[in-house]
Formats: sequence, C-alpha cells, structure tokens
Amino acid sequence: MVRLNRIYTKAGDGGQTRLVGGQKVAKNLPRIEAYGTVDEVMSCLGLARTALGVPGAPAGAADLERVLRRIQNELFNLGSDLATLPEDRHPKQPVIESRHVTALELEIDAWNAELPELRSFVLPGGGWVAAYLHLARTVCRRAERLVVALNEVEPLGGQVLPYLNRLSDALFVMSRHAARLYEEPEPLWEPEHT
Repeated sequence: MVRLNRIYTKAGDGGQTRLVGGQKVAKNLPRIEAYGTVDEVMSCLGLARTALGVPGAPAGAADLERVLRRIQNELFNLGSDLATLPEDRHPKQPVIESRHVTALELEIDAWNAELPELRSFVLPGGGWVAAYLHLARTVCRRAERLVVALNEVEPLGGQVLPYLNRLSDALFVMSRHAARLYEEPEPLWEPEHT
C-alpha cells in the first residue's frame, strides 16, 4: 500500500530524485525523462476522460472512459517499471505484460472496423475528446522515442516498447472513434490547401 502523507520533501531542491530502489539520480537523466513523459501521457488522458464525462455525452462515452481509466493505470505501472532498475524490481511489482499489448490490439481492431476508411491523414481536432486523444498520442510518441534511447543504454521490461508503440496507435483510432461518437467532423490533411 502506498501512503503519501508528505507532498514535499525538499529532497529534489538540488535537482535530484530517487528511483524506486533508493538510488539518488539527476532529474534530467534519460530514465527520468522517459517516465516523466509517460506521466504526461496520463495527464492528457485525464483531460480526455474529463471531456468524456460532460453532461449529455453519447452512450459510448462511458465505455471509452473505462478503457482510458484502465490505460492510465497501466501507464502508472509502466512508469513504476521505468523508475525501477531491474535488480530492484519486486516480484509482485506490477509491470506491462504481453496481455496488455494484446488488449490494445483487440481494441484497435474493434474500433477501426467501425470507422470509415481514411483517404488522407487526419489533422488533430474533431472535437474536444478527439483533440485531447491526439495530444495524448503525440506525447506517447515522444515517450516512445525517449524509451528507445533509454533502452539502448539500460535494460528495460520487454513489453515497455511494444506497449507504447501500440498505445499511440490505439490513441489515434480512439480519437477517430471519439469524433464519430460525438458526431464531430474529422479534419483531414489537404496537401494543396495553402
């Protein structure tokens, strides 16, 4: 059980933080950048969940909200994994597993089957929920790039990269799904429009 009674400790005032194993490290290390960016993805999903909960939301909004809440929890587990060196991982510590990647793939396939075929790239927008999901997608791609760089120098959990890669795809499809749920037009790239 986690207890957070003190919010500030002043331990980070010198630009350092601690990993789960207690190691004191600089806040600008690749590992900290990676899990900090995963935290940003969670915050973007919080915006999307909040937008989904407005009065008069369509029936499918509750289903999408449940999926986003689950993903936020999975991202917290992923961040915890990134904040822990392999030798400090506790046997019961929640980590991302192949089943999490598979769940995203199944959701992508189910939503995508209901969407019209794309004949151009989608511009971020399509209503508040869709726009927040596009924001989450782009931050997720940044997290993925940071994790790729980290993985080149430090070992990571085997499903961290596949999960982030699949999540960014899922967020794209979710944004399209949300635009359809709310009957918002999807803005498409018009290469000749200048």
